Amino acid sequence: MASGDIAQITEALAKTHVGEVELSYKGRGLKLDNAESVKEMVQEIEQCQGLQSLRLEGNTLGVEAAQAIAKSLEAKRELEQCHWSDMFTGRLRSEIPPSLKSLGNALMTSGARLTHLDLSDNAFGPDGVKGIESLLKSSACYTLRELRLNNCGMGIGGGMVLASALMECHKQSSAAGSPLRLKVFIAGRNRLENDGATALAKAFKLLGSLEEVHVPQNGINHPGVTALATALKHNPNLQVLNLNDNTFTRRGSIAMAEAITHLQCLKVINFGDCLVRSEGAIAIAGALRAGLPFLRELNLSFGEICEAAAVVVAKAVQGKADLEKLDLNGNCFGEEGCEALREMMESMNIEDLLGSLSDDEGEPDDDDDDDDEEEEEEEEEEEEEEENEHEEGAKENGVNGTKDIIEEKEKPQCSSELTSFLIFPSAEKLISLGAKRTQLIEQQVDVSDASTVSEVFLKISSVYKDEPEVKQAIFESTDALLKKVFSNSHSQSYSFITSLIVNLGLLKSEDKKIKKVTVLPGHLLALEHAAAQEFFPADQAGVLEAFVSRNGKVLESCCSARDALKTTLVKMTTA
Repeated sequence: MASGDIAQITEALAKTHVGEVELSYKGRGLKLDNAESVKEMVQEIEQCQGLQSLRLEGNTLGVEAAQAIAKSLEAKRELEQCHWSDMFTGRLRSEIPPSLKSLGNALMTSGARLTHLDLSDNAFGPDGVKGIESLLKSSACYTLRELRLNNCGMGIGGGMVLASALMECHKQSSAAGSPLRLKVFIAGRNRLENDGATALAKAFKLLGSLEEVHVPQNGINHPGVTALATALKHNPNLQVLNLNDNTFTRRGSIAMAEAITHLQCLKVINFGDCLVRSEGAIAIAGALRAGLPFLRELNLSFGEICEAAAVVVAKAVQGKADLEKLDLNGNCFGEEGCEALREMMESMNIEDLLGSLSDDEGEPDDDDDDDDEEEEEEEEEEEEEEENEHEEGAKENGVNGTKDIIEEKEKPQCSSELTSFLIFPSAEKLISLGAKRTQLIEQQVDVSDASTVSEVFLKISSVYKDEPEVKQAIFESTDALLKKVFSNSHSQSYSFITSLIVNLGLLKSEDKKIKKVTVLPGHLLALEHAAAQEFFPADQAGVLEAFVSRNGKVLESCCSARDALKTTLVKMTTA
């Protein structure tokens, strides 16, 4: 190494604050093939007293060179940070695991306690993960706070090995009296897919200490997303969540929305290019309404979200004092929709938060089939067939049958009458239930199932007649049902509103189980009556108003009832 380089290192060390001793060879493009090529580097490492951080990124190490460097690290007990990204460029895949094992063994021998380990951009594949497996399980990583493995090509197998190693580290460190408290986990572009993500989810749940999770571009679909969502709920200090360019669809989006209600420290949410779609966006809006006071950035770009759902999201972020950016670019608003969204945000004095909409995809064509959801639709159809094996096929007013509408438990004496009404609704049957009808509905309808509640609401309101006794029976029944629904969590009540919007034909759903009904005036009048009551939340009224206002033509056959509903909803949202 030239004397000038040594002088630069000496000068850099002289400027280093006490307790932050670092040697950096970052970005020098050195081709280090053997022991001779790293002779001076080894000497510098050996002579550096109290070395805490070693930067080797941007060079390329062969097996012999790695072994020589490893030998120099065996006495570096104070080493805490290993910045070793992009250090195998041009090497054979077979060279990388032994190099990593040599370096890892040296760290274990030294008695070092790492806080930062960065091996990003090394493309070492599943075998590379095995090369660091022993290190990750060892006491050298009991104190690890940041683990960066971005763009390493780990694959499903590597993800499983990594997850197992982290869980073993947590187990062993806990037994030693100081549990692993990893804060930052980065593993984007690794082809983890569902199985790899599910394995890591188990580790995340066990850790419970994560503050940043970045796993973009990993080919994760809704099963893996759901597993991650379930695990992340157990990390209450999570501040940054980046799942960009995976595939949520409806089920994954709803699971993730429910999870973030438990993560009140979140500052950055990046669900861009995740196909959250409109139903998912509404669910996420519900989570935003439930809290997240420190949110700074929300990215829901390129998610096939319609303008009405975007409005719901925009209203949900109003009042977030720390919010700096709302990214809704690349969705399906159309020119008029983009302008309407801008105007709406301007009216709320938050127009500066909205990012560019230059890549908007335009309004969706209802006749287009989305190729990306074909597999999911097939799965849902199979599930529906299984569920209907033992079901009579009565479906009134275009909604599903009565399976699961009545909770599977001991039913009161009159339950058969309620069941009879739900199978073949009529005003006479509803009235014949008498004064106990509201009690029966409250007791027997599973309000945790959004689609069930929507179906029951539509069945009851479908028998509407402009007769006092009938109207009273309907309004009492539907009010009792919705009052119970809205007493539940934000996520459940938002799910109900979304199901209802889909049933009414105001939003297209990817869930084949949620059917569009033939809209009747009674549906809208019962909803209008409920919306005027104190129990009906203003934010839920806002969701309905956004879709009714923008899709009024769908309700043209019931224009009078539609206008009455719209008027009431506007009053609710502007009060």
